[in-house]
Amino acid sequence: MTPQEQLTASALQALIKDGTLTGSWTLDPARSEVRLESRHTWGLRPVHGVFRQVTGNGTVTAAGQVTGTLTVAAGSVDTKNKRRDTDLRSAKLFDVASHPDITYTVNGMQPASEGIQVTGSLTVRGRTRPVSFDAKVSAAAGEVQLDAEVPVNRADFGLVYSPLRMASLHNTITVHAVFTRE
Repeated sequence: MTPQEQLTASALQALIKDGTLTGSWTLDPARSEVRLESRHTWGLRPVHGVFRQVTGNGTVTAAGQVTGTLTVAAGSVDTKNKRRDTDLRSAKLFDVASHPDITYTVNGMQPASEGIQVTGSLTVRGRTRPVSFDAKVSAAAGEVQLDAEVPVNRADFGLVYSPLRMASLHNTITVHAVFTRE
């Protein structure tokens, strides 16, 4: 495999079948990133942010079963706007005092046209909902990268606060996750 080669679904299946990806994997937080994007001012302005603290792990069994967890510290959100970040951390939205983490739990993966389809559940503010998404997978010796854009309706998690209804309920979470073999 060449460094950071994007894998097709069939190439990924072959790596799982031959045992190349079997084992335990740990997220490299220094090289991984979870970003958010929304619209504000009645859809006229984009709002971008990043979660500064992210952890995770995963396991691939010899049978090809994939499980794992990706956790972001909700209080680490940074939109480069102190007032907005305070609102996001408050009980009006993420409520980090009671719900410090946002967690995605993977319970399976299957081949998809451009990589894999990840299935699992997202927990935000104590509410868990099923969320599936497609991801592109790249691999190099001892390393796997997943890149995905995940649409999320924040109302599904009780995050409906929006003064004057200026902020969209529809958000995109962009994930760049780099896993290394344990």
